[in-house]
Amino acid sequence: MAKNLRSKIPSEDPLYVYDLNAGATKKFQEEDELKSNAIRIAASPREVAENAEIIITVLPEPSHVRAVFSEILAPPLPTASVPHKKTFIDCSTIDPNTSRNIAKAVDSTQQATFVDAPMSGGVVGARAGSLTFMLGAPESLVPTLTNILYTMGSTVLHCGPQGAGLCGKLANNYLLAINNIATAEAMHMGIQWGLEPKVLANLINASTGKCWPSEVNNPVPGVVGSAPASRGYKDGFGTGLMKKDLGLAIKAAEDSDVKLVLGEKAYELYDAVQKDENCAGRDFSVVYRYLGGKE
Repeated sequence: MAKNLRSKIPSEDPLYVYDLNAGATKKFQEEDELKSNAIRIAASPREVAENAEIIITVLPEPSHVRAVFSEILAPPLPTASVPHKKTFIDCSTIDPNTSRNIAKAVDSTQQATFVDAPMSGGVVGARAGSLTFMLGAPESLVPTLTNILYTMGSTVLHCGPQGAGLCGKLANNYLLAINNIATAEAMHMGIQWGLEPKVLANLINASTGKCWPSEVNNPVPGVVGSAPASRGYKDGFGTGLMKKDLGLAIKAAEDSDVKLVLGEKAYELYDAVQKDENCAGRDFSVVYRYLGGKE
C-alpha cells in the first residue's frame, strides 16, 4: 500500500511512515524507487500526525486503534502542526462503535476529521494496487478521499456517513463466512454421493447456489486452479482473520439488537478450525479439510 501511495503522489511531497516493525520501514525507505529522500521514518504515530495533513492508519484490532489515537490526541496537537484541518483515514477492520467513538474524539479537537475506509483484496490486492475501499465519510469529502484511496486501490464504494464503511464490510464478511461453510458442506456432500468435484462445482455455479466461495475460492483442491485450496490452502484470507471479522460482525449486530441465527455456530466452527494443527494459519476455505472432505 505504502509503495503504491509513494509512487502516485508528487515526488516532492514527504511521506511519513511508522510501523512497529522497524525493519519493514527501513527496507521500504531503502527500496524507494524515486530515490527522492521524501520517505521519512517516524518514531511514533504521534510524529506522523504532527507532520502530515492526511494520515492513513491500518491496525489489526479495535484496541490497537484506540491506543494509537489516544497517543495522537493527548495532548492536543501543536497548533503550528495544523495549518489546515487534518484528515485521518482509518483502513482497519474494527467494530463500528469503536470507530464512531474515535471519530467523535477526533472531531472534538476541531483539528481533524476521522473517516473509516476498511478494505478488501488482501495482500495480493495491496501489492497490485487493486484494493476495494468501503468508505464511511461526509458527502463533501468523498471526491478528495476517493482520489487519495485510488492511489492504493481500484474501487472506492461510498457507503454513507462515518461508520458506514465498516457496517458494509462486516455485513459482507458475515455473509462470506457462512457461504464458505455452506459451500464446503455442499461440495463434501456431493462428492461423497459420487459426483465429480468439477461437475458439482459447475452445476452450482450455473444454478442458484452460486457464490464467491463456490466460483472463485472453491474449497476443493483442483476445482479452481488459482484458489488457495489448490496450493495446500496457503496464502489467501486466513481463518484467523475470518474468525476475527465474524466476531466483530456478531458484536455489532448485538449492539444494534439484530437477531442472528447462524453467526455463533459459524464462529464456533472457525475457532475449532483455527485450533486444528492441520488447518491453523491457512485460507479460510480449509473448513472443507476440517469437515473431512476428500482432497
